[in-house]
Amino acid sequence: MSDGVHLLVPFARCRAQAPSEALRGLRLPNFQRLLRRLVVEGTDEGDPHSLSMPHERVLARAHGLAPAEGLIPLAALQAQQAGAGTAGEGWAWITPAHWRVGQDHIDMVHPRDLQLEEEASQALLVAMQPYFAEDGITLAYESPVRWLARGDVFGALPSASLDRVIGNRIADDWMPRGTVGRPLRRLQQEMQMLLYTLPLNEERQRAGLLPVNSFWISGTGALPAGHDAGTPAGLQVAPSLRDMALRADWGGWAAAWQQVDAGEGARLLAVADRGAPVRGTLCGEASARTWTSEGAGGWHRLAGWFGSTSVAQLVEAL
Repeated sequence: MSDGVHLLVPFARCRAQAPSEALRGLRLPNFQRLLRRLVVEGTDEGDPHSLSMPHERVLARAHGLAPAEGLIPLAALQAQQAGAGTAGEGWAWITPAHWRVGQDHIDMVHPRDLQLEEEASQALLVAMQPYFAEDGITLAYESPVRWLARGDVFGALPSASLDRVIGNRIADDWMPRGTVGRPLRRLQQEMQMLLYTLPLNEERQRAGLLPVNSFWISGTGALPAGHDAGTPAGLQVAPSLRDMALRADWGGWAAAWQQVDAGEGARLLAVADRGAPVRGTLCGEASARTWTSEGAGGWHRLAGWFGSTSVAQLVEAL
């Protein structure tokens, strides 16, 4: 698909009732026209409780990687793109987190709700690094709510996507499991005890801020030898629906859908009008579906113009 465009839209559908109703009521004229001119290339069937998200599996394939459950090496890709890693090294993202503990469940608060600033995040990293180092893990600061971690343990450690966990009850199956996960479970317990008594957290609570009381591991895995971690040609990711969905801002999510239609949808339609190849992948919380202009002949296009299928109907199974 040289000189073409592949648009990836995470969280194009959410399973909650409010966004489903909002999607059915939206007018998305550019996607409506575009999808009627394309044919289905394939569907990635998944499970709403899987470790990996559908859009992460699509990203893995776009990078030439087989998307193993919970082992999509997104952190390793980032590290290699930044010139910080080599093939075969285990990498992960570490997210400072607040777990809201109930009587019979634990919820993950959105990391942005921590209002964690760079200075505080750096201080947390310094306090926690010696404990990680005991398990052969090094930490590097990236942003207030995401650090890069390198260690052999991450090479074969399945992890649940942060996108899967934010705002949800943490399922036992999403925690580090088995022999390979045992050191990380112990490390999480140690960090919970450390963070409970950390003066920084006491200061945060006095200021009315949430304490950082745990961390989340995601993006684990290692790149195979000889893998090129460069950005796939033509790949574009629309992040705004994801951002709104993870905050459960369904009014904002509906508005973001219209903005994506007016922006990315219009641009993709213009590319198709020029005769260049286009692909569009819409992702839900379980599955993803990809449409392509390759193989969409005249009879299909003619039928598409007279079809009545809406975008909502096309993605309702995701």
